[in-house]
Amino acid sequence: MKKTAPDLFSYPRYWAECFGIAPFLPTSRKEMEQLGWDSCDIIIVTGDAYVDHPSFGMAVMGRLLEAQGFRVGIIAQPDWRSADPFMALGKPNLYFGITAGNMDSMINRYTADLRMRHDDAYTAGGKGGERPDRAVIVYSQRCKEAYTDVPVVLGGIEASLRRIAQYDYWSNKVRRSVLMDATADILLYGNAERAIVELSHGLAAGKSLDELGHLRGTVHIRQQPPAGFVELDSTRIDWPGNIDKLPNPYDFGNDQSGADKLLDPTNKRCGADSSVNTQSEDDHVAPIRIIPMPLKRKEKLDAETTYVRLPSFEKVAKDSSLYAHASRVLHQESNPHNARALIQKHGNREIWVNPPPIPLETAEMDGVFGLPYQRVPHPNYGKDKIPAYDMIRFSINIMRGCFGGCTFCSITEHEGRIIQSRSHESILSEIEDIRDKVPGFTGSISDLGGPTSNMYFLNCNDDDIQSNCRKLSCVYPVICKNLDTDHSPTTQLYRKARKMEGIHNIAIASGLRYDLAVKDPEYVRELVTYHVGGYLKIAPEHSEQNTLSKMMKPGMDTYYDFKKMFDRFSREAGKKQYLIPYFIAAHPGCEDEDMLSLSLWLKDNDVKVDQVQNFYPSPMSLATAMYYSEKNPLKQITYKSETLYIPRDKDQRKAHKTLLRYHDPENWPALRVKLKEMGREDLIGTRPGQLVTPEEEPKHRDNGARSKPLNKGTPMSKAGVRGKKTAAARQGKKRKGAGQSSIKKQQR
Repeated sequence: MKKTAPDLFSYPRYWAECFGIAPFLPTSRKEMEQLGWDSCDIIIVTGDAYVDHPSFGMAVMGRLLEAQGFRVGIIAQPDWRSADPFMALGKPNLYFGITAGNMDSMINRYTADLRMRHDDAYTAGGKGGERPDRAVIVYSQRCKEAYTDVPVVLGGIEASLRRIAQYDYWSNKVRRSVLMDATADILLYGNAERAIVELSHGLAAGKSLDELGHLRGTVHIRQQPPAGFVELDSTRIDWPGNIDKLPNPYDFGNDQSGADKLLDPTNKRCGADSSVNTQSEDDHVAPIRIIPMPLKRKEKLDAETTYVRLPSFEKVAKDSSLYAHASRVLHQESNPHNARALIQKHGNREIWVNPPPIPLETAEMDGVFGLPYQRVPHPNYGKDKIPAYDMIRFSINIMRGCFGGCTFCSITEHEGRIIQSRSHESILSEIEDIRDKVPGFTGSISDLGGPTSNMYFLNCNDDDIQSNCRKLSCVYPVICKNLDTDHSPTTQLYRKARKMEGIHNIAIASGLRYDLAVKDPEYVRELVTYHVGGYLKIAPEHSEQNTLSKMMKPGMDTYYDFKKMFDRFSREAGKKQYLIPYFIAAHPGCEDEDMLSLSLWLKDNDVKVDQVQNFYPSPMSLATAMYYSEKNPLKQITYKSETLYIPRDKDQRKAHKTLLRYHDPENWPALRVKLKEMGREDLIGTRPGQLVTPEEEPKHRDNGARSKPLNKGTPMSKAGVRGKKTAAARQGKKRKGAGQSSIKKQQR
């Protein structure tokens, strides 16, 4: 059954609403005095510069809490070397809220190849080093040092993706839940509007954190599980088979052995838990019951009083197979309408993860985005530019969430798979605000998008099915028949926006899910005719099925279908336009032969890519579990599971990136070495189809001829213009995956 929650704006306002709306949330005592405040109820500490804009998390949470009646202050990018800057606004009446900012502080500071970045797009002047590594931990500890008796609440993407034990790429080990290391009191994960509003009103009413331990979307440290719950051992309930072969949303595996046989067709069940609660009314005071073998049980369990025990931190830190298993179970328990609580032992304490928050309804999304944002940085920054703000100041977020399920991306783990969309009226109102209030606006909206540009109002067409589905993706391996792929709300939005006074151009800059777009040719026509300024970003990510299956990305047949449509509508519009493809190098499971096949596909299609990303093992993603464990968590994990090839060391990762950039003369020496190592000297030469010229040109050739095949081809921006498929073999050496019908988004 679909779960609901109280309206976000239905709570009685806190008494401090009498102070009214602040022009900017105060960042100093002086600003507090100007507002007539003697104290803050809540202080948000953030790793980003304070920009009062709905694309910045601290502004969204601060303005939302202000709308609930609370006095909210901001401490932005404090000097973490002492506790003094954390006392700048005094002692908060309720709690400190801690966020590293819009980005994970480690990803913000280091590249995928562990090189330190010297800039920071979320800092005034773009200056790097203004936030500490692992900012959530450091800020939390400093707040506790400043005021030991004030609760500390963690939130934002850095905390969200570290809510249980997680592999840490930067230290190359499994770390504890960030809640343990930060010494904080509670963690809010995902889109936390519901949790922070209920938490704030609860604390203001005098409730303890223990009394608020049931809140969805929160993580707590407990000494033991709550009474009245039934414990399921995760290693006993993870019975589904290979999800790659499952288009059916009612089940999570072809092999319906074990717990999945509890499926109740009359109730459209699709998970291992069941819908009928057979416990007595007094069970809430009963001791914990542990069911180690769900296969043998005959009762059906209520998800509200059932939790799943994951292997402990100590076990997953020592056993990578158990780590992959825990990651798999976490992702299975991600649907807010059927997820059960999770528990994971850390030493003698327990990390308790409540089920995910209920997604916001459209009216609530409108309310959040309609709060009184100034839409500019705080005046304290003067004329210093904040690059991240400059990038988005004329763009609009129209939705949240992503049901793509790409294994290398952490968006789903943070925002969820259920799409939350704003109304046309809300979006058009924001366009008016930009037009009328934002300095420097010239009539061009830079983006109407979100995590993707074309999932707006796309959701399951059956609430019962959506409430019970445990699939990791709605579009892999094929688009689910229950997914509504009608893009007309988006098409109509584009048309309304174009007609607005003072709006001359609307670009679509968010990445496009082309496998969805081809289901609605009218949308593609509208997009290509009016909203592509010459180039359109898409993300095939790879060409070979072996690697695409580890990414949960569609095959190249869909790319060709979209390309035909794109080219046709561009011609009809009388416009020269090109696709810009993104590819990931060194993805877990991607073998050298796969990268070579992709390189030859690029060569055959005269594609010269400049935007190449090495795989970045971000916390909690399924691909990161592959990277660490060498197992595939898209399938049931056993100790006999196949071992994946992982391009792990520096030379392997560099070689894969070199194969993608075959056209760059700086890569030619390394490319020749790699081809010889693979026994593919046949691809070294000057004939068409060969990847790289010999080190020394044959004497009968002109010295300048070597560069012509690579330097006078189609530029990167014309990626895939011809779209021809690669041959199945090259001079006697058959390429793995080539010739098959199936030839995105690293967290960008």
